[in-house]
Amino acid sequence: MSVSEDKTMLAKAETLIEALPFFQRYAGRTFVVKYGGHAMGDPEAARDFAEDIVLLKAVGINPVVVHGGGPQIGAMLKKLGVESTFVDGLRVTDKATAEVAEMVLSGAINKELVGWIANAGGKAIGISGKDGGLVKATKVTRTTK
Repeated sequence: MSVSEDKTMLAKAETLIEALPFFQRYAGRTFVVKYGGHAMGDPEAARDFAEDIVLLKAVGINPVVVHGGGPQIGAMLKKLGVESTFVDGLRVTDKATAEVAEMVLSGAINKELVGWIANAGGKAIGISGKDGGLVKATKVTRTTK
């Protein structure tokens, strides 16, 4: 093992020792972790995120990952020639946009994230908020003055 690898291993060990009280305090609890679409563009960050999720489970914390996908949805809409409209930072989601969003979030990002966790040694399943009525949405209406 090189000096650089030794230093890396020592730093990781120190971090785990420092985190031990946190792990003990929250063992058995469920953490909801938001993983944003902007963060997904970096494969190294994705690998690190997956390893952190696997670590949480290994120390007895139950992670639930809720992921975004705004940039990926925007890219797919552009690729398909569907125009995106935003009002006050929120995407206006008509039927065509909703179909593309579901395809990207459930069909691509969700599966990719499950794969990252599996590659990091964890077990994960991917579900959609639509599955079993897990998430309900209410239409937002805006009026201009």
